[in-house]
Amino acid sequence: MTSPHPQSAAPRQDAAWLDAHWMPYTGNREFKANPRLLTGAAGAYYTTADGRRIFDGLSGLWCSGLGHGRRDIVDAVARQAATLDYSPAFQFGHPLSFELANRIVARMPQGLTHVFFTGSGSESADTSLKMARAYWRAKGRASKTRLIGRVKGYHGVNFGGISVGGIAANRKLYGQGVEADHLPHTQPPAGSFCRGMPPADGVPGYAGAALADELLRVIELHDASTIAAVIVEPFSGSAGVVIPPAGYLQRLRRICTEHDILLIFDEVITGFGRCGDWTGAAAFGVTPDLLNFAKQVSNGVQPIGGVVARREIYDTYMAAGGPDYLLEFAHGYTYSAHPVACAAALATLDALEADDAIARVRALAPHFEAAVHGLRGARHVADVRNFGLAAGLTIDALPGEAARRPYDIAMAMYRKGFYVRYGGDTIQLAPPFISTQAEIDSLVSALGDTLQHTA
Repeated sequence: MTSPHPQSAAPRQDAAWLDAHWMPYTGNREFKANPRLLTGAAGAYYTTADGRRIFDGLSGLWCSGLGHGRRDIVDAVARQAATLDYSPAFQFGHPLSFELANRIVARMPQGLTHVFFTGSGSESADTSLKMARAYWRAKGRASKTRLIGRVKGYHGVNFGGISVGGIAANRKLYGQGVEADHLPHTQPPAGSFCRGMPPADGVPGYAGAALADELLRVIELHDASTIAAVIVEPFSGSAGVVIPPAGYLQRLRRICTEHDILLIFDEVITGFGRCGDWTGAAAFGVTPDLLNFAKQVSNGVQPIGGVVARREIYDTYMAAGGPDYLLEFAHGYTYSAHPVACAAALATLDALEADDAIARVRALAPHFEAAVHGLRGARHVADVRNFGLAAGLTIDALPGEAARRPYDIAMAMYRKGFYVRYGGDTIQLAPPFISTQAEIDSLVSALGDTLQHTA
């Protein structure tokens, strides 16, 4: 049977055809005047509508570390779609969600024991915030509702996420969201060029414990009896790979514990390999109360995310649930634990283990670090930061157009055959785990050349 929507070798790119799709996080006017259509992907490369190969320098959107078109994941998705394409998410279950939950828990830091599935990182963020507030209500402490995020933090695009998030461009269009406070960011001054985690006191004015102690100021202002949770990324990805200094996360953990405040790690970017460990929590040696995930858990093949909770949080809900047929947590999504998405995630976990991908990231990270820091002194580069297989470059602003240079750099890289992400004043790199040293060298060399020739 012929598909009603055949994949054309030359897809339409005229303005009338492109107009119907209101694209996300995209300058729609610019794109539709200069479309960049990707029509295929294999391994670490995309194929464009005009037949060019583009190296995937951001692993999709931080989510395809194993590369594209993996037969093992594709086959698992096809088998599941043919067996059980959908099952109701409420009041009924299917075996794969329980298998996946157990497989995920086995890779979490000790104490994180229960998985609540969502369909995306944004849904995971809002789920964890609701979970935190309702947890304190279930414990009879209903005054604990305040949420605390961090400047430069990114927690998705739903109302809870943008409220605790700390990127102004994601908030300013929408007016008042959920009431939230914000801790300072942990980005060192431009020109620091820290390799990996900055030392606790190695950068003037940038001590990890002192930055974390800003939480005590917020507690003094509002009192801990009003604060439900603090949410941070182990490192901030979308803000340009902002790494916490040594001791920061440990100090944040201690303050939260001492003041009965839940600590949430948003690991949508850092989870499942990017840090050279299964989680950023493991990589940085700090265990949160709730851990959000998405992206790499299914290699980007299917949308799926979730929140992993401490046993005591889950048990508190169960104890306050009333008769056993009533809902303990009135929350969920039509596509929570979607069977096809679960199949993709299980196949991804299998592939991460079969490829020994965590060890590969660890082995490749020093070469990646040396390569990106080789751009120190390159034209327009104000700073470079890195951790695992992630790096952010701060780009000096073009006078009067603060965001223009990163855009120009990213577009020039695309023309050269490399996809990198631009955002704010940064260029961001997150190559696939399957990258070779030669591919990383080629990516960074092309970026250096592009910087040199950017006005």
